[in-house]
Amino acid sequence: MITLYFDLNMGAAGDMLTAALLELYPEPDAFVERLNSLGLPSIRFCAGSSAKCGISGTQMHVSVYGEEEAASDFHVHEHHGEHTHSHEHHHDGHGHEHPHEHHTLHEIEHIVSHMDVPDKVREDIIAVYGLIADAESHAHGKPVEEIHFHEVGTLDAIADVTAVCLLIYELSPDCIAASPVHVGSGQVRCAHGILPVPAPATAWILRDVPTYGGQVRGELCTPTGAALLKHFVQEFGNLPPMRVEKIGYGCGKKDFEAANCVRAMLGNTDDGRDSIVELRCNLDDMTPEAVGFAMDALFAAGALDVYTIPTGMKKNRPGVLLTCMCGQDKREEMLRLLFLHTTTLGVREYLCSRYVLNRTVETRQTKYGPVRVKRVSGWGVQREKPEYDDIARIAKENGISLADAGCICPSDF
Repeated sequence: MITLYFDLNMGAAGDMLTAALLELYPEPDAFVERLNSLGLPSIRFCAGSSAKCGISGTQMHVSVYGEEEAASDFHVHEHHGEHTHSHEHHHDGHGHEHPHEHHTLHEIEHIVSHMDVPDKVREDIIAVYGLIADAESHAHGKPVEEIHFHEVGTLDAIADVTAVCLLIYELSPDCIAASPVHVGSGQVRCAHGILPVPAPATAWILRDVPTYGGQVRGELCTPTGAALLKHFVQEFGNLPPMRVEKIGYGCGKKDFEAANCVRAMLGNTDDGRDSIVELRCNLDDMTPEAVGFAMDALFAAGALDVYTIPTGMKKNRPGVLLTCMCGQDKREEMLRLLFLHTTTLGVREYLCSRYVLNRTVETRQTKYGPVRVKRVSGWGVQREKPEYDDIARIAKENGISLADAGCICPSDF
């Protein structure tokens, strides 16, 4: 399984994520030219070499109207005339004067709809920017429809988001994981005054994501960086066992005692281990038929396994412990079905690592007709077994026992 892992020890910004991913791309110069041909108005991409604490990497420069947005990557303008920063610092600290024009979220979606990118990339861009807009709406207490984004900052943010979404689409990892996010500490100054780090919009986006403050004073994770991570990363935690094939360093523009970089690693995690979610709940007021119906619904929705264990409940009631095993991408759907089809008031979640054998299925012709055979290998073992449904059919059709029907595999092929 091809895995992309982000090391976020110094936070994340859109330009840093772009630069780190660009170093993983086979032809980075050609990709930058492709970015410049997408039709983004008044935007120019440029990738340059950089070094942080002796580590060489890439630094992305995005110019809008010929100038590079540095202090913040977009501003929010409300109808009553106030301006607020969402602190997309790109990790440096100066700004420029720009045309005083603004875009609504609908206008941003219109810009994205006319870009020359695959439909999946377009959907990802709109979803990421939607997270930013929702966060700004919440931070300022205004509906999304009343939030206007400063033109230059909007284009700069769209540039970063587009580049990351397109790079991830081209690299096509099977899984995206990341370390907990270092958000920085202290305070940051904006148009309204001094705000805590992480800034309100960033903090809102990073709900349910593991973060920490650390000793670095300053804002390390920006709203754009946070939204990209929230949208794409499937699992936050330590670097998984993987055979790393490529490493990319995306440098920020500010200097700290620690290397101000996002590190991206691309490699293979086919070591027989993956991660699953176990969802469990205790039930003591459902009929067996209702429990069975719930289990069927979970299986139909893609659960890896569903099972019950008899258990004793409070007030000496006999009950069952219902466990649903699923991939992390199925978590939300399984939770919805558990609450819909059972009487539970709460579900416990466990993230588990599991070791699996490589599995294949092939169809073989026998004197009784086609039979599917499941083969497994790995960890020094190899074995195969006929599919139960097929040998059960053969047993019924030929009036023989299930054991006799099973004996046709593999010897009678």
